[in-house]
Amino acid sequence: MKRNDFPTEVLDVTIQDLDHKGFGFARYVHAPDRGSNGKGLKLFIPNTIPGDKVRVTVENAKGRRSAQIPHYDELLEPSPDRNQAIPYKQANSGGTPLVFMNYEAQLEVKENLVKKALADKEIDPSLVQPIMGMKDPFRYRNKMELTFGKAGELGMHEIGNYKKVIDLDDSAIAPEIMVAIKKVVSQWQEDYQLSGYDKDLVMGDLKNLMMRRSFTTHEVMVVLVANGLLEDYQSASQELVTRLSQQFPEIKSIIWLEKETVRGEHPVERPRLLYGRDYIQDELKGYRYKIRYNTFFQASSLQAEKMIDCALSYAQVNQNMRVVDLFCGIGTFSLPFAAKAKELAGIELVENSILSARENATRAELHNTRFIVADAKEGLEQLKEEWPTTDLLIINPPRGGGGRKLMRRIGRYGAEKIVYISCNPRTLADDLAWLAEFDYEPQIIQPIDQFPHTLHVECVVLMSRTGE
Repeated sequence: MKRNDFPTEVLDVTIQDLDHKGFGFARYVHAPDRGSNGKGLKLFIPNTIPGDKVRVTVENAKGRRSAQIPHYDELLEPSPDRNQAIPYKQANSGGTPLVFMNYEAQLEVKENLVKKALADKEIDPSLVQPIMGMKDPFRYRNKMELTFGKAGELGMHEIGNYKKVIDLDDSAIAPEIMVAIKKVVSQWQEDYQLSGYDKDLVMGDLKNLMMRRSFTTHEVMVVLVANGLLEDYQSASQELVTRLSQQFPEIKSIIWLEKETVRGEHPVERPRLLYGRDYIQDELKGYRYKIRYNTFFQASSLQAEKMIDCALSYAQVNQNMRVVDLFCGIGTFSLPFAAKAKELAGIELVENSILSARENATRAELHNTRFIVADAKEGLEQLKEEWPTTDLLIINPPRGGGGRKLMRRIGRYGAEKIVYISCNPRTLADDLAWLAEFDYEPQIIQPIDQFPHTLHVECVVLMSRTGE
């Protein structure tokens, strides 16, 4: 009997865990008289959380080892941790897989993710402090990136399926003004019959909509990423500016980002300013920052301030210390650290970010800073000629972590203390294990929930050298 000869079955299962994408995991074992091998069928079901009992339809259930289910048929019994205020059939967007879970339960899941990742690398999980949550875990993001779909959708990818876009009607994490702007852009797209970009066919007009909003100045930036030159869309782009600027006085910047794709070539970005200025301004800990379309800025402002406070508290910076800030961006951590240190050097590969960092430091009258445009490894090597070592090194790498080569470079550089700011527990654990080869040991690990309703969790780690 072939696999596809097995009948479709309706199964009742209980969710046991969550996988790394946010799918609920369940295992169904057929009865022995069905020829079960005892291992069972692994099921991955979106919009579910541990403890939910759901009914699902599975094609060829007995002939498969695992199946990813697009949706469950019925919620038979909700988990005690389920947020009853969220509709059970909410769209399966990949942006907020934990939105169905009560917030306290979300925090527990994330704290355990950190402990498990560290334990897997034989790092003492008892160093992990109770996670810092958010007082109001809704509409907190200062940046949203949406995708134009093939059929006129504008929203986020389906969880586990980057070929399908689910139209965004509302969002638990986006400020209301961003949701309103999205709807204006969607109507404009429909009125001008502009197509979404099709990656398979390498054709289409519009790729992405990016929005940024300051939580202090309330300024808004709108960036339309297009697969075409502005000159080919003059009438449509002017109408978009009219609609947005008239309805939303908070908008201070509208950019048409040309990102034309040609087969076999990497698309080149060409920003074209349609309205206002090419930046907005935001503040953290009393410092003002210029934010351009392509500069990195912490996407959750309130929690970012907690991260800065935590890092400063652990580092115990004083006026005799030299500080190096790797992956410094526009100076989010650099400025508050420089205010307490003797000297600070920031290293960042993105030139626009370094330009902003220098402007931000000048505005704050911090004259003990220098910012270097370089890869992290190359920047450390350059700096070593003037600073053979340093008192404190801050590292805030992307989700992929620093990697072994950079950790070895840091280890040889020999900073007395390291403050590691992580957005990925697994790569954090890898990097900490590599730093251990150079006698760096973590002293304290503080998880911070910067992005409620997602599986992301940040950590601030203090490391000290224990050997020569």
